[in-house]
Amino acid sequence: MHTIKFHNFEEAGKLVLQYLHHHFGFGLWMITRLDNEDWIILQAENEKYAVKPGDVFRWADSFCYHMVQGATPKIAPCSEQIELYAKAKIAKTLSIKSYIGEPLYLEDGSIFGTICAIDNEPHSEEIIKDAALVELLGSLLSSILQSELRENKQRRLRERYEVEALTDSLTGLYNRRAWDQLLEAEEGRCQRYGLPASIFSIDLNDLKQVNDQFGHDAGDQLIQRTADLLVEHMRVNDVIARIGGDEFTILCPETKAADAAVLYQRLTEMFSAADIHVAIGFAARQLTTDLHEVLIEADKKMYAHKKQAKLLNG
Repeated sequence: MHTIKFHNFEEAGKLVLQYLHHHFGFGLWMITRLDNEDWIILQAENEKYAVKPGDVFRWADSFCYHMVQGATPKIAPCSEQIELYAKAKIAKTLSIKSYIGEPLYLEDGSIFGTICAIDNEPHSEEIIKDAALVELLGSLLSSILQSELRENKQRRLRERYEVEALTDSLTGLYNRRAWDQLLEAEEGRCQRYGLPASIFSIDLNDLKQVNDQFGHDAGDQLIQRTADLLVEHMRVNDVIARIGGDEFTILCPETKAADAAVLYQRLTEMFSAADIHVAIGFAARQLTTDLHEVLIEADKKMYAHKKQAKLLNG
């Protein structure tokens, strides 16, 4: 007997999509994530539609929006006969004649997303008899997802223990090598679950002047003060690294752009109160970018901030 093995939610999702596509047909099977107003495609088993992982639709436009509220059936062999499905805006963009959907739940009972299918042809009413199968596989994926998300905190801790020795001798913060490893690990989580993340790039504006005027011991003290402030004010989950002489980076897991903007203001006020002159840039991960690109964007904004400060100060 052949044993099916998978190691994570992503692999389980692919197997479930392949199985459901083989069992039901349908031109597109998807695993999706709900993020405020966005309906994000995480995985797809696709034959008929120009839809791919990473595509984003408006949640309220989707069939799944109505399905998770219990306003419409989970299986619609002829979706045009269901008024809310017929009027859904996504049906104006994609040719949809039949639909299957099942919610995926987080541990607190809230909606993570859905597993769903659409086709451009109506299907036999017989598929309704397999509603329990779709529900069972949706429940299985929800359980795997919940378990993995529960373990994320512990997984991050294990990753940090593995790079514990890779620290900057002056500040005790992670060094560039540790930063690269932890960034790569977090990018994997972002891809697998559609999680947000933000990165801050921070540069000391006055380190060279302090070194020249007061000596390198004073410069080292400035670097240490900066590191201490960051450790004191950032969250336990945040990754703080010193990747160059006067360059610091912060990775903030599960942090959206709006939350990062609030944190940016807090950091600005914190450094101002400590009379430490810094340039700060931040950027948030989008579905079409990875964390390496986010770091580049944060660096660009930091250098723009640094240039602006020089112009203001003459």
